[in-house]
Amino acid sequence: MFRTSDIVLIAVMVAAAAFTYKTKAEAENRQASLRKIEQQIRFEEDSIDLLKADWSLLTQPARLQKLAQTYQAELALQPLEARQIVGLDELPSKPLSIEDLSNQHLGGMAEGDAADKDKIVTGGVVQ
Repeated sequence: MFRTSDIVLIAVMVAAAAFTYKTKAEAENRQASLRKIEQQIRFEEDSIDLLKADWSLLTQPARLQKLAQTYQAELALQPLEARQIVGLDELPSKPLSIEDLSNQHLGGMAEGDAADKDKIVTGGVVQ
């Protein structure tokens, strides 16, 4: 009836059909997940566009001026004077002391750790 070669060829065809079906199912699943991700990206882009439009409406100078006039008593806003605008080099600098540096970098150590408190801290490296 059937020869051995016929049975082997039928088995190979069934295996090839199963492999083709499995590959097709995986490709369809990945394509569906890709469509879902693309849909999420479009939703996020639309949300960003909506938020940008909302921000531009909220920060319109005419609207802010009206709000400033409405709440002037509560906010105690005053006009900006030209002398208040300075460059970074014109700002006074606060002198730093060793205590400021040690408290800042050692993170509030206990008072009993005298050996660790005496270390010099430079750029986050304890020497």
